[in-house]
Amino acid sequence: MYYIAVYDVGEKRVGKMLKIFRRYLHHIQNSVFEGEMTPASYQKLKYEAAKLCNDETDSVIFFELNGKYMNKEIIGTEKRPASNFI
Repeated sequence: MYYIAVYDVGEKRVGKMLKIFRRYLHHIQNSVFEGEMTPASYQKLKYEAAKLCNDETDSVIFFELNGKYMNKEIIGTEKRPASNFI
């Protein structure tokens, strides 16, 4: 499955989150990653990110692209919910 992931975490956790994400996906821009992952790798990445994430202040967003469809999953807080996504 193909994924796009973004995160917005506290300053003290940025470096650690970057290291976690680099093990699973390709680093595109500051806190943006993309790439193919197996379902097992996706679960591991979500687990590691959730462990580091502060649910009250941080957010990690995964977009799973499956043909014509997209699923969005959020860990932590959704800071600015989107009303429409094209």
